[in-house]
Amino acid sequence: MKKIILSICILAIGLSAAQMPKNYRAVPMDKATLVKQGKEKMYCSVCGMTLPMFYRTNHAADHDGKHDQYCSITCAIEDMVVNHKKLTNFRVVDNTTLKLIPSKDAFFIVGSKKPGTMSNISKYAFGTKEAALKFQKENGGELMNFEQVVALVKKNQAKDMAATKKRQAKAIKKGAMMYAKMCKKTDKKFTSIAEAKAYIKESQICGNIKGKKLQAIAMYLVQANK
Repeated sequence: MKKIILSICILAIGLSAAQMPKNYRAVPMDKATLVKQGKEKMYCSVCGMTLPMFYRTNHAADHDGKHDQYCSITCAIEDMVVNHKKLTNFRVVDNTTLKLIPSKDAFFIVGSKKPGTMSNISKYAFGTKEAALKFQKENGGELMNFEQVVALVKKNQAKDMAATKKRQAKAIKKGAMMYAKMCKKTDKKFTSIAEAKAYIKESQICGNIKGKKLQAIAMYLVQANK
C-alpha cells in the first residue's frame, strides 16, 4: 500500500512539474492583458518578443493616442530615449493579479534571483507593498518605486543595449540561414520586428514556425530589407 501511495505522489509531482511553465516570466495566453491593436499586438513594440512569454515583466504606455506594450521596462525606456517617443500613462503588470496597474503606484523588487528581461537585473512589480516584500523575502532584491527603476534603467541603458545587440547579431545570422532554407522570399520592408513577425505568421512564408525561429527570421528580415 505504501508503495502505491508513493507512486501516486511521485506521479502527481511529475504532472505538476510538467504543467509549470519553464519560463518564470511566462503566463498562459488567456491570463495576459494585451493592449496593442492590430496584427502586432502579441509582440513587444521594440524588440518584437512575444509578450505573454515575458508577461510578468510587461509594461504598457500610450503614444499619439495609441497603446504600446513592451516585454520590459528596458524596451520602454529605449523607445523613449532612442526612438524619441513621448510615452505617457505608464502601466506595469502586477505580479499578484496579473493585471496592468499604474506604474507610479507599483512597488518594484529589483535584482531578485528571478530572471531579468532585456537586462541582467530583474524588475518585478506588485500592487501592494506587502506582496512586494513577500516576494523580496523569498527571492531577494531591493524595493524601489517607479522613478527609481526608470533612473536605474537609464543608467544601465548603454550596457544593456550593447549586450542585446550582441545577442541579436548571433540571432540574425541564424535567422539568415533559416530564411534561406525554410522560407519563400519576400521583398517587403519592415519597420519593426513585431511587424515582420506578424507578416511571417499571416503569410506563412516560412510555414507554421514559432518561438526562437520566428524571432530570428523576423530580426533578419528587418535587418536585410532596410
